[in-house]
Amino acid sequence: MKLHRQLLTAAVAAALFVPAAHAEVAIDVIGGSEITFEGLVQADGNWFDNDLTDLNGGDAGNGKDSEFELRRAELVLKGKGPGNIEWVVGYDAKADKFLDTNLKYKLAGNANHFVQFGQFKQPNSLEELSSTKNNDFISKAAVTNTYAVARRLGGAYSIGDNNWSVTASAFGRELTRNLAHGSGYGARGTWAPINDKGQVLHFGLSYVDYDTDADTLRVRARPNADLATARLVDSGNLLDTDRVSTIGAEAMYIGGPFKAQAEYYTSKAKRYTRDNYTSDGFYVSGLWNITGETWGYKGGTPTTGLPDEPGRGMWQLGARYDHMDLNDGNVNANPVAGRPPIVDGVLGGKMDIWTVGVNYYWRSNTKFALNYVMVDSKKYNSTARAFVNDDPNILEARLQFFW
Repeated sequence: MKLHRQLLTAAVAAALFVPAAHAEVAIDVIGGSEITFEGLVQADGNWFDNDLTDLNGGDAGNGKDSEFELRRAELVLKGKGPGNIEWVVGYDAKADKFLDTNLKYKLAGNANHFVQFGQFKQPNSLEELSSTKNNDFISKAAVTNTYAVARRLGGAYSIGDNNWSVTASAFGRELTRNLAHGSGYGARGTWAPINDKGQVLHFGLSYVDYDTDADTLRVRARPNADLATARLVDSGNLLDTDRVSTIGAEAMYIGGPFKAQAEYYTSKAKRYTRDNYTSDGFYVSGLWNITGETWGYKGGTPTTGLPDEPGRGMWQLGARYDHMDLNDGNVNANPVAGRPPIVDGVLGGKMDIWTVGVNYYWRSNTKFALNYVMVDSKKYNSTARAFVNDDPNILEARLQFFW
């Protein structure tokens, strides 16, 4: 039996038997390091109301309109000490890949002033850097999944205090073989002019630049459904790409039980022999804790606390609007009669998505989520010689257990 299958079994067993009152499990103190064990198990279901594209694969007439999958089975060991050292080793038994696996040294004991080496999320994207177990919606925004650079091997330096931070990094490939690769660098700065309990105003700006390695780039996105096998917007393979640079701007406001946030990305692919390819997108979202809880703020990201009354739980209602534009070209009439139009540039399509959802956190370890996704996409079809709309709807559910 493969190692990841054994770890998957261990993750499910740990989820079932961990004491429900604890957010983490203390293991021991070894060599001056306080070691704890954390985990996250997520099971998802997607029900597709397809329009043109069969989002869940197979033949269009196969009658299958749903997908169910164990989305994540994360196992994480963390250590604090000796001294100002912190370390983490994380592994996703479902995806068979390493998560955060790094060593951090806090300079002068300041949690906001540190150097870090290993694999970690790169300094870009508010949503990407926020905790996976506390995602506002089942799927991250399409633009986040497309443009944010997640975990890579590298080194980082960060400085700041409770109201501001600046982080810079240099990175290479992902630790697990045959996943993301291409060396690059990134930086993110944040500023919170208001940072009080229950009231936060946050702004951020980031920049990442990396090599495409194989000189090939493909920009595409699922319609905010992690179990979908098809993409409705897709640039196709851009074979002569040198480097990719992405600028991200972010804002967030927390006012008691309400949180609003937005991010905008613009990305440029530098190409050797063709015009550079530019695409962009944004999302705007709002979340309301019906039961009155608020959020914290740490290291330039929001933190989600436990329900005020564990037996009652914490209820959230949310809505999000996403927009992506992967078009960077035009369709010109062919001067030769009867010949198809000429595509000048890249026509990857446009996509607008509305997501509405409800989350329920019960006690310390359990979360239920339900989302409804409405998609409006348009992409040029060379066979139809026209822009074609594809507008599916998707119902999504998640059961989550964490400790």
